[in-house]
Amino acid sequence: MKTLIAIAVAVALAPLVALSGEHGDKYAGENRGKPLLPTQTNAKWQQECGSCHLAFAPGLLPAASWRKIMAGLDKHFGTDAALSAQENREITAWLTDNASNRWRAPSAPLRISETAWFQRKHDGHEIPAAVWQRPAVKSPANCQACHVDAEKGDFNEHRIRIPK
Repeated sequence: MKTLIAIAVAVALAPLVALSGEHGDKYAGENRGKPLLPTQTNAKWQQECGSCHLAFAPGLLPAASWRKIMAGLDKHFGTDAALSAQENREITAWLTDNASNRWRAPSAPLRISETAWFQRKHDGHEIPAAVWQRPAVKSPANCQACHVDAEKGDFNEHRIRIPK
């Protein structure tokens, strides 16, 4: 009887397991089925943000974080990345429209690496602290060092390449 119950449970859960395997790993930090990087991208965001670093997918942070980041571009992590008022409005609107809405944290983190899901996925058990010091990695902000499809907003755990 226990075997029959176990089989029935396995059959009932199979579609959910298949779905999580198909989409759950592909979009680290899923936004209720919405990918981190929307189908329609913004050329100005790609040009301005991507000229210095990976143009981080809007789904990696909540809208409040993107507003704070875009409001402080004159002191963007030690660099003046200020834009024209029109460029700032356009990029801010696109980021906030496509941001994650799954955070319930009391604050809006300015760094993706400060989010709970990032820390859970990159804890010291799976990713030793020494990895961040490797010349090819440099820091937790360098997503594309390990995530080969980071530019597409795809952080699938099966396509990770950690540099030596």
